Amino acid sequence: MGGFDAIGDAVTGGLVARAVEPEAGEADGHTHEKSCLNCKTPLTGPYCWACGQKAHVHRTVGGFFQDFVQGLFNFEGKIWRTLPMLAWCPGILTRRYIAGERARFISPVALYLFTVFATFAVLNLTGQLSPSKSTGFPKQGLEAGMADSKAQLAKLEAERKADAAAGKNVASLDRRIAKSKEDISEIEGVLNGKIMSAGNDNKDAPRWIKPFIKNVQDNPQLVSMKVQDAASKFSWLLIPISLPFMWLLFPLRRRYNTYDHAVFVTYSLSFMMMLMIAGGVIAAVGLGGFAGLLFFVPPFHMYRHLKGAYELGRLSAIMRTMALVTFAFIAAGLFVSAVVAIGAMN
Repeated sequence: MGGFDAIGDAVTGGLVARAVEPEAGEADGHTHEKSCLNCKTPLTGPYCWACGQKAHVHRTVGGFFQDFVQGLFNFEGKIWRTLPMLAWCPGILTRRYIAGERARFISPVALYLFTVFATFAVLNLTGQLSPSKSTGFPKQGLEAGMADSKAQLAKLEAERKADAAAGKNVASLDRRIAKSKEDISEIEGVLNGKIMSAGNDNKDAPRWIKPFIKNVQDNPQLVSMKVQDAASKFSWLLIPISLPFMWLLFPLRRRYNTYDHAVFVTYSLSFMMMLMIAGGVIAAVGLGGFAGLLFFVPPFHMYRHLKGAYELGRLSAIMRTMALVTFAFIAAGLFVSAVVAIGAMN
């Protein structure tokens, strides 16, 4: 065994020395290889014909930044070819990518991951996902509901007083007043953090949901942050969740397979993420009303995407777009439910 250990040490030492100290002819930071440094295939040109790696490797700081700039501009060049087509001709982009034009465009998965990262970065930077804002809208809605309920209660009590003075039967009004007071009491309980759902202090809630309710009661802002974290980590779930709905849209078209649907879904989701980025930026500069108009963009984009990618007629594309919009809401609901459960249960 000692002999094998000695051989292993010698090999390991040689590899470490080779990685740290360049051999003769490499002192200038340039390699002068005759075989590919990646797969050891004999070289016959500037690139390895077996694995595609460059034949000549620059081991200099200048070479490092050259690789960085080339990678940056290569991605930038692709993105300026991909984004305009995704925005206006998404169907053509999807068809061309499926047909094999991969070098010209960013892959749908790479674009989706990039847009997911950019979405959460921009929305956090602009404060759209801050815990105060994410928990403020429900509170504002409850407060508005409280004001409406109190106004309705005052109206009912005034009506009851008038009917009682006129000698009319007020039993129906009494029931409505009691129900209104009960609703106001429940809203006050939610605002005070004492009640998270209807029922007798959650005694009637299912056992599996009680830990979730307790987490939200104890620290709603922490739960909000955990849900956002889960949404970013598990954003890829939107793709498999959406695929079954694409199968339902084209049950008899064997020309299109799961891969085609996956490319369509991933490019479509990437565009929706970019819409969220645009909406967050517009809202951050104080044009929230204008940002709301972006809500009408997805159906139009879905129509163009379906029509171009699947070569549909106008009527067929319209009908499938209507179904796809419905499916999109269902898929989004399933995704939100999943990330809320994951985030709240942690």
